Amino acid sequence: MKNLNEILAGVPVVSVIGSTNMAVTSLELDSRKVGKESVFFAIKGTQVDAHNFIPNLGNNVAVVVCETLPSEILKSVCYVQVADSSKAMGQMAANFYGNPSQHMQIVAVTGTNGKTSIATLLYQLFTQMGYVCGLLSTVENKIGDKVYPSTHTTPHAIAIQGFLAEMLAAGCSYCFMEASSHAIHQNRMFGMHLTGAIFTNLTHDHLDYHNTFKDYLKAKKALFDFLPKTAFALSNADDKNGMVMLQNTAAHKFYYGIKGKVDFSAKVLESDFSGMLMNIQGAEVHVKMIGGFNAYNILAVYSAAILLQQDLTQVLVALSMIQGAEGRFEYSVSPKTKVVGIVDYAHTPDALKKVLETIYQLNSKAQQVITVVGCGGDRDKTKRPLMGAIAAKLSHKVVFTSDNPRSEDPQTILQEMYEGVSVVDRKKVLMIENRKQAIHTACMLAQDADIILLAGKGHENYQEIKGVKHPFDDKEVLLEAFNELNK
Repeated sequence: MKNLNEILAGVPVVSVIGSTNMAVTSLELDSRKVGKESVFFAIKGTQVDAHNFIPNLGNNVAVVVCETLPSEILKSVCYVQVADSSKAMGQMAANFYGNPSQHMQIVAVTGTNGKTSIATLLYQLFTQMGYVCGLLSTVENKIGDKVYPSTHTTPHAIAIQGFLAEMLAAGCSYCFMEASSHAIHQNRMFGMHLTGAIFTNLTHDHLDYHNTFKDYLKAKKALFDFLPKTAFALSNADDKNGMVMLQNTAAHKFYYGIKGKVDFSAKVLESDFSGMLMNIQGAEVHVKMIGGFNAYNILAVYSAAILLQQDLTQVLVALSMIQGAEGRFEYSVSPKTKVVGIVDYAHTPDALKKVLETIYQLNSKAQQVITVVGCGGDRDKTKRPLMGAIAAKLSHKVVFTSDNPRSEDPQTILQEMYEGVSVVDRKKVLMIENRKQAIHTACMLAQDADIILLAGKGHENYQEIKGVKHPFDDKEVLLEAFNELNK
């Protein structure tokens, strides 16, 4: 319970109608969850303007925070008018939970690809080194060893502050989190004090939300513009937008990379399915992850750990022991046929290209690569032909199938993927809408020691069709298909 005056601290208020001297027990985004001592935030979303719900609240709410005052003012309700409800919510949530981010070291990771891997690896690394840590990620949220299911890459502001408060109470000294472009644009991290932020890369994604690549870049860059001068800003110098990201930041700038002169550098010396031997800043270390994209992830993790003033030797030892994030280049081998099945979350053109290029680096010429891939419905449609073209070009055979079609017709999605495939590569393509059937078909097409890539869903254990989430796990279906091959 907090006094409203306390949680309004630092919030630019346009006007107030009613008394702010009252007890508040909860902060709510959902008008259906408010109570007599609740604050309701009227946020203007992309689909719905929550200001429209204010009249329905009646007297069943203590405070309404809004950008536009309602036409009917109730004497029992306090109305707080602000210029931006989402920013107000971030600051008020931080105040409500005691500003936990000021008492922990928090590192946010943003970029198109690699966010989950880097945040998860940092959590594993620091846990391995003896710290109690928190994690906010696409796959899962963790407070020490306690796991909470994840519904968003980055939770909303109230949930974030609640997690941070619980982390602090549990003794966490570090929190590593993903910062999605949606979250940054929607001010979900407003009110947080960050120790540092990491930029991975920027490629084609989320143009259904941001409309243009320039807007997408601007959303990512805002994270670094927001950093205090006490923080560090760590960027991938090998990405063409790596320098742009840090142009206006007040934080201390650092760059990592493999190609040029940077603050933190690395090389891959050897690579096979057991992992990679890397030279990082002159020291050799064997890691259990594979591929050039993971070399960048490992280097980013190493760099962040050093910037967080960790012991070099301890960091290298811990790096050699940690595993990749769930659903990121996870592989299994069919005992009888030695077919290799790889499950990866690659759902952007660049991520798919990098995973397939990694497979070819590990592949002998005798092995064919069979890719099973789809694209999500109600998401960026412009990447579908690109995904189709890359999968067909870099595979011997490819099966286009459903990912999470959501409200869209799966056949329309498959056709849009197929339209990107060159005439020469179209002979490689099969289109099988049913994902389970597509995976089984790929396994039947495979010869001894071939490689099958199941791309797009990774850690997800469901398939969303027409608003319903059906249980579905690529790894389980793959093992089921392998068992049939071994009969």
